[in-house]
Amino acid sequence: METKPNEPEMTIYEKNKGGTYRWITVSVLLLAIGAILHLISPSVGGITPNWTIAMYCLAINLTRPTIGQAFGIGLVAAAINVPTSKSAFPYGNLLSEPVGAVVCALLVALSYRMMLGNLNLKPAITGFISTVASGLTFITTLKLVLSLPMAVYLYAMLPVVFVVAALNAVITQVLYFPAKKLFDGKGRQSCQP
Repeated sequence: METKPNEPEMTIYEKNKGGTYRWITVSVLLLAIGAILHLISPSVGGITPNWTIAMYCLAINLTRPTIGQAFGIGLVAAAINVPTSKSAFPYGNLLSEPVGAVVCALLVALSYRMMLGNLNLKPAITGFISTVASGLTFITTLKLVLSLPMAVYLYAMLPVVFVVAALNAVITQVLYFPAKKLFDGKGRQSCQP
């Protein structure tokens, strides 16, 4: 575009998208928040939400990473969970968290919408199913490594997985909308006159 000598040059500004690796920043920030909440959340009746899973589900819903990237998010989540776990076998997280993150990424990648009226339910559904996938992987590994009786697996551990999955579904759904506003930049004030 040519400009005449007395005409000002036009500059076009585009909205900042945050760069190629924004998914890393968002994921690490949410995983750090999840780790802190995991450490300070009290247990109610032996059950506490798995904040790490809820946060990586939130990150995956916001950033839509590839399957490989989601696997990496799961490994970072596992690395965070191993030293902070209250489990008898914390290394089970090294299997369960990548499984949960990959399941979440696969569900997010599905093209069909999960709506109830105008409400996007994909965060709740992905939070629930990912927690179940991660939890089943974890308790099955725990059962095998510790040679636990089947009754303990079925009647003590399995119900906890589904209760935690329900809690994580609610957490992921509730946190999704304010996080989405911040992620899209809708929470920032405009600097234009």
